[in-house]
Amino acid sequence: MKPSPHLPGVLKSESALRAVQLCAGAIAIGLIFWQLQFSTSAICCGDFDGYYHIKWSRLLWESLRNHSFPPPFTWLPLTTLDPRHYVDHHLLFHFFQMPFTWFGDLRLAAKISAAIFASVALFSCYWFLVRYRIRYSLVWLLALLACSAPFLYRLNMAKAPPFAIIYLVIGIHLLFTKKYWPLLPLSFIFGLTYDMFVLLILAVFIWTAVIGWTEHRFEWRPIAWVLLGTTAGLIINPYFPTNLHLFYEHLKTKLKPSDFSTKVGQEWYSYPIWDFTIKSVVACIAMIVGYVAFDPADRKRAHHSLFFLLFSTALMIMTVRWRRIAEYWPPFAVMFSAFALQPWLQGTRSTLTRLSTDILDELQPFLDRPTSRTTADAVELKALWRTIALAAVTVCLGVILFFNLRATINDIAGSEPHDYYRGGAQWLHANLQPGQIVFNTDWDDFPRLFYYDLSHTYVSGLDPTYLYDKDPALSQLYDRITLGEEEDPGPLIRDRFGARYVFTDNSHQDFFDNAQASGWFEIVYEDKECTVLHIRDQKVEPPPEQPETSDAGNDEPQQENRP
Repeated sequence: MKPSPHLPGVLKSESALRAVQLCAGAIAIGLIFWQLQFSTSAICCGDFDGYYHIKWSRLLWESLRNHSFPPPFTWLPLTTLDPRHYVDHHLLFHFFQMPFTWFGDLRLAAKISAAIFASVALFSCYWFLVRYRIRYSLVWLLALLACSAPFLYRLNMAKAPPFAIIYLVIGIHLLFTKKYWPLLPLSFIFGLTYDMFVLLILAVFIWTAVIGWTEHRFEWRPIAWVLLGTTAGLIINPYFPTNLHLFYEHLKTKLKPSDFSTKVGQEWYSYPIWDFTIKSVVACIAMIVGYVAFDPADRKRAHHSLFFLLFSTALMIMTVRWRRIAEYWPPFAVMFSAFALQPWLQGTRSTLTRLSTDILDELQPFLDRPTSRTTADAVELKALWRTIALAAVTVCLGVILFFNLRATINDIAGSEPHDYYRGGAQWLHANLQPGQIVFNTDWDDFPRLFYYDLSHTYVSGLDPTYLYDKDPALSQLYDRITLGEEEDPGPLIRDRFGARYVFTDNSHQDFFDNAQASGWFEIVYEDKECTVLHIRDQKVEPPPEQPETSDAGNDEPQQENRP
């Protein structure tokens, strides 16, 4: 069969080149996130929430099959997530996870879905750069991959943030193309997926300000569509109106300049600035380059780069306050730099373009002269230096990516293994009557307990503010007990929390010492990871301490006196 004479032209076309770039990017991104995700046997990395998410996704699927949606959430009865007030504020995220749970192995389901979602999120950023014909897109892909080690780490968690990035990229594309009405269904879906829909609201307000500055008009349509879609997502919701109260409680607790009322997850605290700067050096440099390259005098062409300047700056400020924004700011910092540099990389902006129009008119006869050999040599030399600079940047980004990947792989590999707490949770499941409440000494142990043992309920979980919002006094007592500030915790746990069993990891030494010394507790299960204690019906006096002997020459061990 004779090849078509038009085939070489098709292969050399711009669309074919972009398709090749996108395919190469998808493969590179997928391989990297697959490697990161499977650096540990566990779900997530350094975070237990993925165990809750994948288990709950499975329970949601089973409730749909049984026509009992939504299922009651009975596992945190002392918190604002009790059966009457539970809100699934990741509802559509759990629906997106559902198909992965159909094959039985929930661990593998969570890990594969997390790798795919993270890959699609970063690929959407790369697609955006290719779609807007940013020059040297493969170099920018390298910058996206190397932008931040915390970004790579956090995006691998089996949680909803990848969808926030995907929705934001789609929303920004709609803003740039001025197709505003699709923002309504997008914001509706965003509101049902994850409570970071506030970032899309921020984006449309920034875009309205940009249009006002560049085009001298008030563009109200994107604000109207996004607010309408978000409101619909909050109201057309199986958890309405309780979801509004939970959202308000989140804002009230987390969005404050002072310290939190109770301890919260590490993601709500800030990174050490120097440590985060080193690990996110590409994102930091991208912001600096973007600020330097941005030309506010060119209003007609500045709306894209101005939007990214304002949006990425806002995300950077939020990242300084809350580390959970670390999965949003770095890629948008790179995109800001790419758009700000684009006129320089295209050669449409130079030192001459910064001159006034009158001066350019006077210089035009000189600029229009035929190109001399000297000018041609200068152009060739400039092209050579650009190639050298591009190669140097590519090498530097490759080196940074290598070290970021190595550091992230090591961090993920250091996570607790998949079987962590399995022994203790299975003991609870096998030995306690269903429905009993268990006093867990750490709120963030709940997801694994929920994953391995659905037959019992727990005191605190998912976020410590849920217990605090329901009963501040009980939450403060919980903190005092678990921190070892209550010397006789047995009766308090039994009477105030209604629990006769305690599940504790083996790092709560002060609590454990108090429990052992009080005479109320007996160890019923123990391994290297956790301990289960039972509160006795009657207090038992601890054995008397043995007096020290002064027989220096006696090497035989002293025999314990037991009661």
